[in-house]
Parts: sequence; C-alpha cells; structure tokens
Amino acid sequence: MRLLEIILIALGLSMDAFAVSITLGLSVKRPKIKEFLIPGIYFGLFQMIMPFAGYFAGTYFVHKIQDFDHWIAFVLLAFIGGRMIKESFSKEKERAKGNPFQFATMLLLAIATSIDALAVGITFAFLSVDIWKSIILIGIVTFCMSICGVKIGNVFGTKFKSKAEFIGGTVLVILGVKILIEHVAGI
Repeated sequence: MRLLEIILIALGLSMDAFAVSITLGLSVKRPKIKEFLIPGIYFGLFQMIMPFAGYFAGTYFVHKIQDFDHWIAFVLLAFIGGRMIKESFSKEKERAKGNPFQFATMLLLAIATSIDALAVGITFAFLSVDIWKSIILIGIVTFCMSICGVKIGNVFGTKFKSKAEFIGGTVLVILGVKILIEHVAGI
C-alpha cells in the first residue's frame, strides 16, 4: 500500500473524530489550548492503538484466509464507509451537557470513534502494510483533524459535521473497491 493510500485511509478514519471534535468545539465559548489538545490526544492515540490491535489479530489469521483476504478488506472498508455515509444523513444534532472534556466522556468518545480503525488494522494485516508507519500517520492525521474540528465547531457550528462523515465514508468505500479490483484483476 502506497503512502497516498495510507494518508487517504488516515483522513477517512479521522472523520469520525473530526465530526465529534466539531461537536466538542460547540460546547465551549472560547476554547483554551487544553480543549484543543485533549480531543487530539485521545482520538489520535486511540486511532493508533486500534489498528495496531487489529493488525496483530489479523496477522494471526492471515495465513488461514489469504485466498479471500481482499474480499474481507473490501467488505470491512465498505461496511465502515457505508455506515459513516449513513450517519452523515442522520438528523441527530445534540449537545452534550456538562463537561464533555472530562476523562470518562473522552475515553468513551475515543473508543467509539476508533472502532473502525480496528477493522482497518485487520485489513492492513491482510495487505502486509507497514503497521508502524501507518499507525503513526493515522495518529498524527487524527490529532490534527481533531484540533481543526474543535476550532471549526467553535467558529462554524454543526454545518460541516455531516459533510465530514460523508467524505470520510466515501473515501473508505472507494479504497475498499480499489483493493478488490486490484486483487481480482491481478493488478
């Protein structure tokens, strides 16, 4: 997998965190540095941990399913992307009450926004991707997108939340189709 593809996957995976960060940005009048960094650190860290865990789970099974691993990668990416696209059309727009930056809330949000990355990590195992380079890139991209999300949420509100989820989901579906075409066509 080339660097550009990993960057696109990182951007796609970061869209859930970006969308949640927009919501977090809505919850504060004037975000302080910690309110920019907290989502970036939580989301970036979990977006690194989950594909790492998925990768090692996938490497355990990769030799058993090599003949159809590209179908698994396609289904996982298409499912994740499709779910993100579906969520982008959701009318649910609610603000969290209390302090959304507290540990328990951020931990739950980080886990929820990184479940997709677990499945991507499994896909990485099937495709023999350099996991270290990939998870570092995913973490950095998510960290940056989360910081941007807080700022955008604070300035522009919920206007871009659904667009970010839609774009992220579309990127993941397109990458899944690309992987399938490459393996089926022998490219």
